[in-house]
Amino acid sequence: MNKVNKLAVLGRASAAGVDVASRRRLLQPPLLGLNSASKSKVQCFPRDLADHFFPPSLAVSGTMFLSRLAHGVPAEDPVRPKKFLPNEVVLYQYEACPFCNKVKAFLDYYDIGYKVVEVNPMNKKEIKWSEYKKVPILTVDGEQMVDSSDIISKLFQRIHPEKSPDSVRDGGEEKKWLGWVDNHLVHVLSPNIYRSVSEAIESFDYITTHGNFSFTERIIAKYGGAAAMYFVSKKLKKRHNITDERAALYGAAETWVDALKGRKFLGSLEPNLADLSVFGVLRPIRHLKSGRDMVEHTRIGEWYGQMEAAVGESSRINT
Repeated sequence: MNKVNKLAVLGRASAAGVDVASRRRLLQPPLLGLNSASKSKVQCFPRDLADHFFPPSLAVSGTMFLSRLAHGVPAEDPVRPKKFLPNEVVLYQYEACPFCNKVKAFLDYYDIGYKVVEVNPMNKKEIKWSEYKKVPILTVDGEQMVDSSDIISKLFQRIHPEKSPDSVRDGGEEKKWLGWVDNHLVHVLSPNIYRSVSEAIESFDYITTHGNFSFTERIIAKYGGAAAMYFVSKKLKKRHNITDERAALYGAAETWVDALKGRKFLGSLEPNLADLSVFGVLRPIRHLKSGRDMVEHTRIGEWYGQMEAAVGESSRINT
């Protein structure tokens, strides 16, 4: 579709009352490879948080969708229904936390606007109001939700109220790979991003640049945190029976690609919750050395690029 036709379609879509997110997707070109859209930030180094950081065809459907727009008929998005419209969603997080990034990938994919409160990992003053002292914490119109998997399950049920709350957890393949993310993939990350002194400093340079630290905390965290986590990562290797960090990371990436069985996504033509979880967990490390090595030495790059295109821009609301 050339530029003129795109603008004509967009104009008709606007007149038909199609939402902003749909118009944005009409003009967004497909990404065939990786891009630099990742906005993940990083922070925190306390030892107890080690594992939270770097630890019918589609063409026919698309044609029908555009045809309806051209004739002025509003078209609903069958993948991302707009049944769930909260007034305020707030995510309390560490930007580098893989579990926080799982939640953000879900919110971004479903175009749910959310505000972010960056928690200071030293004193956690931003979540003193909560009895739950870990991240992520999500509040939806004042209701507190905790634990990334539980948060995503609850949100999915509100978006798809016609489905059983246990439909995903009891859903065979999807359930299996959701468990794999939490029980295996996340534990491979920390030993990789803190594998060497230089990689640990690279990670903490990113952490301190984007995290919620005072100037003094930033200096201490960058060098003290990098040194501490370098040694902690060695213990994490033993705890999770990892002998070669990169081999474990590459193996996890190849295992995921094998699980796709030639499909675009595990969910076939559209990402499912397992796709979103794997993508969310990997997003914080994508542009660190470990993430660059992973894309270079495994087959995961194509899937990752397709996920970036599918998830699209962040739904984060800047305040």
